[in-house]
Amino acid sequence: MAAYYTLHIAGLTRELKICPISEKLDIAAFILFSDVELTEACARELAKRVPECDYILTAESKGIPLAYEMSRQLKVPYIVAQKSVKGYMTDVLSVQVKSITTAAVQTLYLDGEKAAWMKGKRVLIVDDVISTGDSLRALQQLVKSAGGEIVGNAAPLAEGDAAERKDLIYLEQLPLFFKD
Repeated sequence: MAAYYTLHIAGLTRELKICPISEKLDIAAFILFSDVELTEACARELAKRVPECDYILTAESKGIPLAYEMSRQLKVPYIVAQKSVKGYMTDVLSVQVKSITTAAVQTLYLDGEKAAWMKGKRVLIVDDVISTGDSLRALQQLVKSAGGEIVGNAAPLAEGDAAERKDLIYLEQLPLFFKD
């Protein structure tokens, strides 16, 4: 029988399934996909807290619906760093990342055209959960490589020690579940 963590966020309550990540660690799975009500509520609350920006950047991940909804509410474009190079991409920037929820090292790719959009512009980085900060660092590196100015790092949840970081804008803290 699965265990759950009760999360109260943006005026809503969700039961998050606790999932194993390693022999010593479980996490509560926060999934925005398919939960429009949760995505809209989190976007609305984050939009109240973030600084002005010209663009929103997210990784090709569960953060996409949030970035889209924040983009819609803030009326600024969003950009997605892809997990593979697409045929339409040119002058690609890339960076490697190791996420807590992914077994292997991944590479994020940014189309050169989108990178040019960010040059000299204010960029807000958005993700669904910030935990180790590895995905965040990869996105920050892409913004810097593109010549953009990072104005904030936002997510609905800061997991574990990430909640102590002063450079994050988040709505709630999510605990890590350590096994004996």
